[in-house]
Amino acid sequence: MHNTDTNIGTSLQKSKRHPGDVAWNTLIYICAAFSVALLATIILYVCAKGIRAVNWSFLTSVTSVLRGTVGIAGNIVNTLYIIVITMVIATPIGVGAAVYLNEYAKPGKLVTVIEFATETLAGIPSIIFGLFGSLFFGVTLNMGYSLLTGSFTLILMVLPLITRNTQEALKTVPDSYRNGAIGLGTGKWYMIRTILLPSAMPGIITGAILAIGRIVGESAALLFTAGSAKLLPKALDGYLKKPMQSGGTLTIQLYLSATSEGDFTTAFGIAVVLLVIVLIINLATKRLAAKFDVHRID
Repeated sequence: MHNTDTNIGTSLQKSKRHPGDVAWNTLIYICAAFSVALLATIILYVCAKGIRAVNWSFLTSVTSVLRGTVGIAGNIVNTLYIIVITMVIATPIGVGAAVYLNEYAKPGKLVTVIEFATETLAGIPSIIFGLFGSLFFGVTLNMGYSLLTGSFTLILMVLPLITRNTQEALKTVPDSYRNGAIGLGTGKWYMIRTILLPSAMPGIITGAILAIGRIVGESAALLFTAGSAKLLPKALDGYLKKPMQSGGTLTIQLYLSATSEGDFTTAFGIAVVLLVIVLIINLATKRLAAKFDVHRID
């Protein structure tokens, strides 16, 4: 009897399938296949053009005419500096702003204005951030072209991304968690710190990793603020002073190699390195989000 009911249900589903539904499903599959094929084509093309340039010397040395070497070690170090400085400052500010807007602020004009400003910041072209950072941080604050100037500029760019992602993550936490914790007599901050933030951690991590991805891929704003120097510090104190010095990231060097220098082999080699970094970032996002999801379920 059960098998008969199942067969009848399956037959009814097949009979109710409209030709328009079949057409839409086909179109969806075609779009999905096109997206995957486009991504695969870009990756294969970039790798075919640049994989020959990537070797140990390319990753660990700097470009020198006297030594006859071509390398991006200095650009990798500059990129890491900017990522660390930007995220160390932007993450707590962005998460704190999201907690305030979602848990403390009462709905009203102030919250509406703040959210509108956040959304507006997220839509401003990066070149405008670069112009502002160059004039305000570089000239007004007398920081010049430096990694610190570039980092402060990128903080303004990624703050809306971190804030909005954290807000959305906090909104996914059921209200029963809040009510249950408060009903047990816990304070609001204790409830936020021990229940809400851990529960929303997958979304927060996703926002942070997306911000890192934007930092890695940014070039327009950094051309105005960080400069393009690519040498490695020669001593330990050089690494300590590095944030106050000019430094070009991987994307800036890719731009310069392809335009000013006309060295497309190096440009595609840097593109391969950037693709690997983006792949690692996406894998790290999935692993960390899955790990926190497991802990939340437990």
